Amino acid sequence: MSAFDKLTTARSNNRLTSIDYINALFSDSFFELHGDRRFGDDKAVVGGIGMLRDDMPVTVIGLEKGRDTKERMERNFGSAHPEGYRKALRLMKQAEKFHRPVLCFVDTSGAFCGIGAEERGQGQAIAENLMEMMTLKTPILSILIGEGGSGGALGLAVANEVWMLENAVYSVISPEGCASILWKDSSKTAYAAECLRITAQDLFKLKVVERVIREPKSVESKMFDSLRGLIASTFDRYNDMSIDKLLDQRYNRFRVMGNNVTPLEPVVEDSNTAQT
Repeated sequence: MSAFDKLTTARSNNRLTSIDYINALFSDSFFELHGDRRFGDDKAVVGGIGMLRDDMPVTVIGLEKGRDTKERMERNFGSAHPEGYRKALRLMKQAEKFHRPVLCFVDTSGAFCGIGAEERGQGQAIAENLMEMMTLKTPILSILIGEGGSGGALGLAVANEVWMLENAVYSVISPEGCASILWKDSSKTAYAAECLRITAQDLFKLKVVERVIREPKSVESKMFDSLRGLIASTFDRYNDMSIDKLLDQRYNRFRVMGNNVTPLEPVVEDSNTAQT
């Protein structure tokens, strides 16, 4: 599959959402918590506490797009407002206080960029998440289950490890936006998708993600049993670390990203004003 094909797959209406993963991994033990204690409750962000196993309570946070049209409108198509990121940070700080690991599910085209969101400090809310997650004194694991777009995705992805489903994507900008800015030509969207290295396989090579996960067929898939065990063993490994080592590991993983990048061949226009 090409990068653009994977992008289309990641945006498919038939994909499992964050709530599907939460229900499959935590079943009846998940207890949802609401509100940022400042403005309101953003339904684009689902968060709460669940038991990954009998001796392991976990704080779970997910960006939720919704399934049908009504739910997608209610969830704002997974594009979180500032109060969504502040709710997520409130739950992460609570997890730090009670020594619970944090599990994030990321599926968003980006943070909401409406006037109201900007008035309530969208940029500050995301920046605060980035800063606080880098120094959070408890293990963090983020899994990209669909589309990971721009700072909206990164606001829940400053983690000790980031995993991706095999057909998920992760990018600083959408290929459509990239093609529009660089070439003023929407027909170059597929080429932009290749240049951006948005696929799980590319990002694994660039050390942006640590693991690529097979796509589950449904919420009844046996794959969730192995995924639950893999998440638990990962948290066990990080729980055994000292706080200083945990924070150093999180910092250092960002320092090695993008090493040994081989640039793609530039595209050349037919006109005299060729651009790359």
